Amino acid sequence: MNVPTRRFGRTEIQIPIFSCGGMRYQQSWERNDQKKVEDDNQTNLENTLLRSLELGINHIETAHGYGTSEYQIGKLLPKLDRNSYILQSKIQPHADVNDFQKDFEDSMSCLQVDHLDLMGIHGINNQERLDWTLRKGGCLDRAKEWKKQGRVKHIGFSTHGSPDIIIQAIESGEFDYVNLHWYYFMQKNHPAVEAAKKHDMGVFIISPSDKGGKLYEPPPILSDLCAPLSPMMFNDLFCLQNPLVHTISLGAARPSDFDEHLKIIPHLEDRTTVADIANKIDSRLKEFHGVQWMAEWDQNLPDTLKTPGQINTYDILRFYNLGTALDMTAYGIMRYALLGQKDHWFPGEKANDIPEKDLLLSLTHHHNPKKLIESLKIAHQMFEVKN
Repeated sequence: MNVPTRRFGRTEIQIPIFSCGGMRYQQSWERNDQKKVEDDNQTNLENTLLRSLELGINHIETAHGYGTSEYQIGKLLPKLDRNSYILQSKIQPHADVNDFQKDFEDSMSCLQVDHLDLMGIHGINNQERLDWTLRKGGCLDRAKEWKKQGRVKHIGFSTHGSPDIIIQAIESGEFDYVNLHWYYFMQKNHPAVEAAKKHDMGVFIISPSDKGGKLYEPPPILSDLCAPLSPMMFNDLFCLQNPLVHTISLGAARPSDFDEHLKIIPHLEDRTTVADIANKIDSRLKEFHGVQWMAEWDQNLPDTLKTPGQINTYDILRFYNLGTALDMTAYGIMRYALLGQKDHWFPGEKANDIPEKDLLLSLTHHHNPKKLIESLKIAHQMFEVKN
């Protein structure tokens, strides 16, 4: 089965609609564990990449921050025709551009290639990191030097940031593509997707199956609502039926992980089934929570870092909606556990210590502040894992 390709914006690269993301098959998240890579793990990683290439999924995506991923990928790449794959890696911006340079050189050494087809500035998640990137003599200027040297073909950025930060980076006009989050269960970044179109940028969707809902282990309620598709197939189609989206990441951990995704190819133009499923899920959410709550729960929320207690109200309420109405509790537990742990990658705190009076004052424009606070309390009870 041939995987279709799409023009990746102004890069002019014909990119497959599926990308082989490199953050689930590596040995370790600790980069210094390179000497601890086991033969079985390396064999599995190489078999996964080779299966990907056989299927026509020739976009390999990784990052300096993905532990041993680059090192392990780099053990295979010298054995392959350099023209047989599209390679993307990502480097985090630094206040000191020389640290950015050091990480880039380390990535290139590990990958054992002379150029990256796509080089992403990794994690433009807040204003500070955007400033480190765009200021004169900053990380973007250094990346442009690599481009002149032929070591980088196209420069983009990845982000877990808020829509305003993403749009600010896009509107700079400096980037050829963007990696961002947008999928059925989190659509707030759609204005950023539309902004990328204006600049003819490639659009790469990050982690639609994992961070997009833990859809490889769906609850029965969700599976029933998504029939005749699986939840993962539905979400893939939802993303790819948007003409502004060019490729979605498949975080394959083993060669067989491509199989479920490949099933969508005959259905790429089946918009009726996808719309029907979306309507069923939407109806279920409205039936459970009420029409007004589902229309306005995320309106007029203060910015997370300006919220009393820095509570991440948006994501916690999102997990609450999905966990209570669709039994997506395992997803909520997985994501909720990261609050307070991931800094700018997933900012904000849990709802275990709610400053209710101050929070009510910050929610004067929300349609139902009392229900919001009660929902935060319920969410904490649902998702906080007791040790």
